[in-house]
Amino acid sequence: MLKIVGYKDIYAHSFRDLNIAWLEKFFVVEKMDVALLNDSKKEIINKGGYIFIALWNDTPAGCFAFIPNKDGFFELGKMAVSENHQGKKIGQEMLAHAVQFAKSKDWKKIILYSSTKLDTALHIYRKFGFQEVPLEKDLPYARSDIKMEMEL
Repeated sequence: MLKIVGYKDIYAHSFRDLNIAWLEKFFVVEKMDVALLNDSKKEIINKGGYIFIALWNDTPAGCFAFIPNKDGFFELGKMAVSENHQGKKIGQEMLAHAVQFAKSKDWKKIILYSSTKLDTALHIYRKFGFQEVPLEKDLPYARSDIKMEMEL
């Protein structure tokens, strides 16, 4: 059974480890990842962001964050599902939770950065209503080659 909960200090290692495993599988861990993941409370929560953990039978199985950006919007990022729990639609449940949370906060839109290598993720984002928008220069991640947003 899946339950999505807000950040607690006991989940800091799970948030980091889920993301590191995902990054190492598909890409490389970049400097910005290290900063955000090694002290996620300081770098995300204390700066006005949010972290959520997906618990499968009380075991951390997935995660995502809303990271505030300089334009006053929130970036949906650091979304990962453990390899042991893939195929259970946890990513879609987390995305649905993220959209509902953003609407409850009366946000105008959500943005995200991804990679065109991630066909499944892009399909799910589009299914939920995210649309591709122009990608700005000087992004913090080398892997990001697509930007999407959802108007709420």
